[in-house]
Amino acid sequence: MTDATDQFETRLRQSATETEALLTSLLSEAPLPDEIGRPQNLMAAMRHGSLNGGKRLRPFLLRQATEMLGGPKDAALRVGVALECIHCYSLIHDDLPAMDDDDLRRGQPTVHKAFDEATAILAGDSLLTFAFDIIAAPETELADRLKTELVLALARAAGAGGMAGGQALDLAAEKVAPDEAGIVTLQAMKTGALLRFACEGGAIVAGATADDRQRLRAFGEKIGLAFQLADDLLDVTSDATTMGKATGKDAARGKGTLVSLHGTAWAEQQLDTLAKEASALLEPYGTKAAILQQAARFIADRTS
Repeated sequence: MTDATDQFETRLRQSATETEALLTSLLSEAPLPDEIGRPQNLMAAMRHGSLNGGKRLRPFLLRQATEMLGGPKDAALRVGVALECIHCYSLIHDDLPAMDDDDLRRGQPTVHKAFDEATAILAGDSLLTFAFDIIAAPETELADRLKTELVLALARAAGAGGMAGGQALDLAAEKVAPDEAGIVTLQAMKTGALLRFACEGGAIVAGATADDRQRLRAFGEKIGLAFQLADDLLDVTSDATTMGKATGKDAARGKGTLVSLHGTAWAEQQLDTLAKEASALLEPYGTKAAILQQAARFIADRTS
């Protein structure tokens, strides 16, 4: 293991621990000001769906992008937690019987299995809403202008024109297989949009220039493509024990992916290309970009 890889993995673990700690605090049963109450069962379901491990990659990317550009670390942590709330809501809803119908997530029962479907829906709804609460709250010490930009960018990434729309396209793909361009669009929305926000959001938190924001956005798009391609490859080559969720489901449902179109050897080569292209985008930042460049390689090479 190289020193750079070791530093990256240490940073990733530390960020995950800090993200989990703040999320745990924010999801306590004690109501916040102006909240009337927090139902115990609902809060338990929200915690089950969000405090269950995971790499916390999206908050990590946002925090590293902020740090690279000299932005405030405390605000980046809170915005990263807000982003993780959106991600966890999406997983809770994706696992529902009406969606992907999964029983296992990160090695434990999905929320609708541990509780019930109605509670899982409400837990997802609550995490989605809470994300914007976290950004807007006075504890997130950013200028109102930056908070507005973050709320707008995150809403666009998570909504009908981003992640949720991508999920709709994914469900439709089970009935009518899209062509290659359709697959790329679907994946850019369903998976790529939040990863793109994670990187661009760091630039927003840092109050960076339009050029910086666009460069981080492009970096996020590259690693978003790589993340989904790696996921599709692992769906073919890995197993449920390693992944902590069911594998082989795309093939079982006849769902087209870039791996099914081009094969595993092509996918591995494409992942290498995407990691290199993403890394090249950050070369103007010199050594400050080292951790994010390592993240691009980590995403391309991931095994779970």
